[in-house]
Amino acid sequence: MKSNISQLKKAKAAGAELGLLSHAVRNAILLDIAQALRGARGEIMAANARDLGSFTGTEPMKKRLGLDELRLEKYITGIEQVAELPDVLGKVLDERTRPNGLRIQKISVPLGVIGVIYESRPEVTIDLVALALKTGNAVVLKGGKESYHTNRAIVACIHAVLQSHGVSSDAVYLVDPKSNWKKELLNAHGLIDVLIPRGGAGLIEFVRENARIPIIETGAGVCHILVDESFDAGKAVPIIVNAKVQAPGVCNALDALVVHEKIAPRLLPALAGALSGYDVEIFADPDAFTILKSTYPKNLLKKARTGDFGHEFLSLKMAVKTVKDFEEGLAFVKDHTSSHTEAILTENEEHARTFLNAIDAAVVMHNASTRFTDGGEFGMGAEVGISTQKLHARGPMGIETLTGYKWVVRGSGQVRQ
Repeated sequence: MKSNISQLKKAKAAGAELGLLSHAVRNAILLDIAQALRGARGEIMAANARDLGSFTGTEPMKKRLGLDELRLEKYITGIEQVAELPDVLGKVLDERTRPNGLRIQKISVPLGVIGVIYESRPEVTIDLVALALKTGNAVVLKGGKESYHTNRAIVACIHAVLQSHGVSSDAVYLVDPKSNWKKELLNAHGLIDVLIPRGGAGLIEFVRENARIPIIETGAGVCHILVDESFDAGKAVPIIVNAKVQAPGVCNALDALVVHEKIAPRLLPALAGALSGYDVEIFADPDAFTILKSTYPKNLLKKARTGDFGHEFLSLKMAVKTVKDFEEGLAFVKDHTSSHTEAILTENEEHARTFLNAIDAAVVMHNASTRFTDGGEFGMGAEVGISTQKLHARGPMGIETLTGYKWVVRGSGQVRQ
């Protein structure tokens, strides 16, 4: 089985070179990559068609795998947006002069080599390369076998641009999914500085349990919307529908609707027509089931089981829970959150403030769709992923999260007494 170790060593050396490039050169590389990808749209789309033709997985994963020219252009535009962002390297984060005359600065620097393990989505390849090169980091990409041909076509363009700028193409390494990557990437101490799993709960759990190097957990999201009694049902419907159906296979899609019992008789029938039009399967608690059974298609309405709550569906499925008051709803979200994104729809400012302060999630929202948890929507151009942990990075991860720092000390001959 093919080994990755020698290539990881080359990536480490290339990363050290990248960190020394000027901001102008790094931006020029990004802009040239965007143009190269536009010029290679035909090859990329043909490679994607090949991947789709041999795909045998789930429908949500197939949708994440598929590319069309509109989607590809969106991701290419994201590269140009990243190029427009200010430089985050060499920033003075802290500065002080000691009584003995030592001048001490805390300076932002690249992390070094970033490894990413992900499934299905070829846009991750584009986003991660853009963010890594912007911040002077090498990147090791382990995409899924289902998207390997697409990823190879994308990375071939990137390698050509790097070489045209006199930069080693080893700075971007695409791992062969048939290689011995599990053992080598997860144990690449001294070669990969941080490993980021992007995908479902199973992938993240596997990396967390087996990695022997630092990781940042991203992706798995069990997202709730709590609808308070004070909110207008007509305003709630488009927010809920957007959160569920716009992109049901992603981590910020709605999984469970938590509804105050006083608004449920108005809201749920109003939702029925909209959600049934998208064939959304609903798992309803007893009160919600009673309200919906006369208005929702029988084949799409199921009685909820305990396991339907706190579950990430990643498809056109959702659970519905009714609660007697705001406090019960708040407690339910607290008990079932995965610490990704949680939202409340309310006109009660005290309830909004309590929810935003009390819910322990990377992103908490008031009167907005959970789908806004996204690096692009947050003005970051692109994102590494959505971190659900608390150390180093939390929420949408932009370019700042791909930097560390070092202390620079300037003296004039001082010795410690």
